[in-house]
Amino acid sequence: MAARTPVLVVGEALIDAVMNSGEVTGEHVGGSPANVAFGLGALGHDVALATWLGTDDRGDRILARCAEAGVTVVPGSTAAERTSVAYASIDARGQATYRFDLTWAVPDLGDPSGIGHVHTGSIAATIEPGGSQVLDAIRRLHDQATVSYDPNMRPTLMGSPEVVRARVEDLVSLSDVVKASDEDIQWLYPGAFLPDVLRRWGDLGAGVAVITRGGQGAVYAVRSATTPEVTTVPARAGKVIDTVGAGDSFMAGLISGLLDAGFLGGPAARIRLRGAGIDELRPCVDRAIATSAVTVGHAGAYAPTRVELGI
Repeated sequence: MAARTPVLVVGEALIDAVMNSGEVTGEHVGGSPANVAFGLGALGHDVALATWLGTDDRGDRILARCAEAGVTVVPGSTAAERTSVAYASIDARGQATYRFDLTWAVPDLGDPSGIGHVHTGSIAATIEPGGSQVLDAIRRLHDQATVSYDPNMRPTLMGSPEVVRARVEDLVSLSDVVKASDEDIQWLYPGAFLPDVLRRWGDLGAGVAVITRGGQGAVYAVRSATTPEVTTVPARAGKVIDTVGAGDSFMAGLISGLLDAGFLGGPAARIRLRGAGIDELRPCVDRAIATSAVTVGHAGAYAPTRVELGI
């Protein structure tokens, strides 16, 4: 039943273009919210993506990837002047620097009455004018649907931490589940102790908050009826090809586990989540760890299936 809970993902889908010596040498479908949608689709969830694409070859490529992943594209998502591109220039040491050609707005969401869960994050939730539209959409949907959020900081686009922090915390206050990387936290809250940030997000309203730590696993906090509890989960050992999309895969696995366990999917699920103890949510975090472990064993933002996870 949880797998059939309609999920709406709101955010950017774009093309990652790799450049060498000033020329594009490869293009791939990307965007953090889109990757989460693809991950949920691969795990058998009913997911729709509200995004902003042009009617061009790059937009067509993204639509084809959505179809392949079983992700429905919200009507009106192809009204952009052009499809957004992130250009990654690779230097002699293999290090990438990014330049973005972005356009973003939230399409008309139509009748959202059937949505049980909504996810957002990254660039789309921060840059204007679309960022304010995302915030408004989450406010409208909050009473009927649970909410997940991944800030996925992009310092070159988002301005200073002092400017961005207010928007991030506005969204955290509306969210039931928040996930960020330790690098996100280091930039957003310089010098902060990770458990303190998790507790802060719990005080703002998040039912469960998670910080990923790469090869060191994750730390998470649960906002129970009494006080926030914090614990760590180790990473899974395994072969690492690259870490592209690992955080998005973790987010998809976490949402999937929480949906299946009945902790996401509407107001009643929100109440269950806020009453859950840390041990009750451990299997959901374990699924997130397992999902990202499969992803890093493949090249690119690979989305594993339930069969691969053994669930």
